[in-house]
Order: sequence, then C-alpha cells, then structure tokens
Amino acid sequence: MSRPNRVPATTAPTRYWSAIAFATMMVAVLAAGSAAAQTPSPPPVTVAKPLQREITDWNEYTGQFTATESVEIRARVSGYLTEIHFEDGQFVKKGDLLFVIDPRPFQIALDSAKAQVEQATAKLDLANRQLARAAELRQRDNIPASTYDERVQDVQEGKAELDAAHAAVASAELDLEFSHITAPMSGHVSRHEVSLGNLVFGGTSGTTTLLTTIVATDPIYCTFDISEADLLAYQHAAASGELKEGAGGLAIEGRLIDEKTWTLKGRLNFVENEVDRGSGTLRARAVFPNPDSRILAGQFGRLRVPASAPHQALLVPDAAILSDQSQKLLMVVRDDGTVEPHRVTLGALFDTLRVITSGITPNDRVIINGLLRAHPGGKVAPQDGKIEMSSVAE
Repeated sequence: MSRPNRVPATTAPTRYWSAIAFATMMVAVLAAGSAAAQTPSPPPVTVAKPLQREITDWNEYTGQFTATESVEIRARVSGYLTEIHFEDGQFVKKGDLLFVIDPRPFQIALDSAKAQVEQATAKLDLANRQLARAAELRQRDNIPASTYDERVQDVQEGKAELDAAHAAVASAELDLEFSHITAPMSGHVSRHEVSLGNLVFGGTSGTTTLLTTIVATDPIYCTFDISEADLLAYQHAAASGELKEGAGGLAIEGRLIDEKTWTLKGRLNFVENEVDRGSGTLRARAVFPNPDSRILAGQFGRLRVPASAPHQALLVPDAAILSDQSQKLLMVVRDDGTVEPHRVTLGALFDTLRVITSGITPNDRVIINGLLRAHPGGKVAPQDGKIEMSSVAE
C-alpha cells in the first residue's frame, strides 16, 4: 500500500511564525494610523507682509462752520415799510435793493431844503449888492463906518445861511437815500422780520428795527479747538522744518459729517493768541472755498491737520492687532510655521489700516485672518493674502 503524503515537519512552525509576524505588522500599522489620527493638522491662517506706503500723519478735529461776514440790516430812518425786493433765503449781491421805506416825507424835506438854499442864495446876493454900494459911499465918506461894517456882517451871515441850507439839502438827500435800503455785501439773506405796512424805527442809536440779516459764505470759516499737546507737537515740527506752511497758511482738509472722503481743501488762517485757561485748548480757524454755498453757517464738519511731512510707513489691518493689557501685539508666522507674537507700537489709523511704528519688519508675515486658530508657539498652515489701502484712507 502506498503511504499518504505528509507535510514535512519543518513546514508547520514556519507558517506559525509567519502568522505571528503578519499580526505584529498589522498591529504596528494600526497603532501608527491611530497615532496619526490623534495628531491634528496645523490650522490654516491668512498671512501677508505689511503694506508699505508713503503717508502723512494727520490729527483730526471736529469743527463748526461760521460765516466770514455777517451783518444785521437795520433802518437809518423811520417810516412805513412799502416795498420788499427779495425772496427769503435768496442770494443777493452788494448794492441790491432790499427794502423801501415810504420816501415821500423825505422827498418833501429835500424839496424844502432846496428852497431854503434858493432863499439863502437870494439873501446873499442882496447882501453883496448892498455891500458894494456901501463900499462906494464909504470911499466918499458919505456913510459912517458902522453902516459899512453892518453890510459886511450881512454878507458873512448870508454865506453862513447858504452853507447851512446846503447842509440841510445834503442831510435830506441822505435821508431819502436811506429810505431805500440796499445790501452792504454779497451773501445769503435771511427772512424778512417786518412785513409791508409796518412802522420801522430807524436811527444811529437807541432801539432800531431789525429788518433781516445777511451772511457771506464764500469763502466760509470753520473753527475748531487744538489741545495743548497737539500745539506743542506742531511747534516742534515747525521748528525742526518737518512741517512747513505753504502760501496762505498750513493746508487743511475737511469733510461734512455724511461724507467719507476729504472733499474740502482749505488753509489755516487764524490761531488765537492764548490758550484757554479753563479747557487747555487753543482756538483755531480754517477757511474753505464754498462757491456753490452747499455749506451753511452753523454746520459741523471734520477737519484733519497734517502732523508730519510725507514718510514711508508700514500698515496692517487694525483688526489684526491684539491687546494684552496695555501692550499691543501682532502674530507673525516664521518660516517653519510657528506663530510668534511681536510687541508693536501703533501710529495713526487710515480707514481700516493702522500704522505700525515699531515691532515688525517689511518682510514679516503677519496673520491677518484666522487669529482665533493661532496660538503663540503653535504651528499653523499659512496661506498668502494681501493688504490693500482703500481710496477712502488715501
């Protein structure tokens, strides 16, 4: 009989150890996979190098616009108001007729004064003829010296009366002119305070009737207050030559409350001669062109005054700056992906970008998005971004 085939004695142990090696390998692979699953990948963040721009440091203030000139229109003569020659709020030019007070009484007074001139002229002519005859008689000694002196006195009195009559005519002409009230300057007229038919009290003293007001708004002033610290900084900058005034004064920019851009270009034209003791501020005034009269006296606006000459600066988004008590920090990513906090010094704010005066270099990669996923000393996966300055900030 033939014998059945048998596995050699050495085969079974080999399979056994192979199975053990395979199992061990699988355990190692699973353990490695589990360890890899427990180690999270670095979180993504957006980084960018600081924006380099030439900027000018500015100090901003709130100011109020005021008229360059303002005048109250009051009557110089008394009488009844008969005419109004403007619409409330309209623009008037210098010399435009505004009001008329009944001129008839003043015309009568003028005519009477002119009649007195004629009367005084006739009286003086008579005195001159009488003096001429008295002079001839006096040469022949036909009249006493006292009579001749009387004739001389009559001529002098006649001249004085004629001068007084001429003065009365001038005064009557002036009163007649004052009955027609004209604009003393160009500007916007307010509403009329007196209606037609009312009695107007005029004069140069005492209680006179206010008829309306006129304000000149082209150009227009804007007054604001500077702190003592800003004043000293301006003085130091001017003394060092860093801040120079142009023709007409230091250039200033402004905007209305609802505007986003600095549309107004003006000049600093007045600074008060002493600091207010109560507030510690100095009153200053800027002047702006206002040809279309869109700015009204009494409106508020924002002003910015240059605090330095143009210079290169580094800017980062203001939202990228962190606060640690009194310190300001920026998170910078190193080449190996490690997050490193940098203590920085802040400068002026330009829209959403903040000037950094110290603490970073132009080549530092600053985290501008994903700050909540970054921790000092931790790893991140940086993704390149870009910092841009909006037109508003410029």
